[in-house]
Amino acid sequence: MYAARGDALARSRRFPYAVAVERITVDIDHEWLSVPDICDYMGVSTFVVTRMLRGGDLAGVKMGREWRVARSDFEDWINAERLRNSQRSNGS
Repeated sequence: MYAARGDALARSRRFPYAVAVERITVDIDHEWLSVPDICDYMGVSTFVVTRMLRGGDLAGVKMGREWRVARSDFEDWINAERLRNSQRSNGS
């Protein structure tokens, strides 16, 4: 009984958005996303994505002149932003 409670508590700390909003998963077939991949998925310009990468808002690695973002990092970022925005709209 207590182990299950501890597991649930650990999950809620690791994924706090799982309780507040349903987690989004990105259905792109490769592990590393390019800036155009993210732009297509989100419907934004390359300027927006590149600015977020340079500013450290979105985790990524730069290989030469190109940025790559791990799909799991992109999913975590989307879900964290959704949680933050839902808390703002709820007055939290």
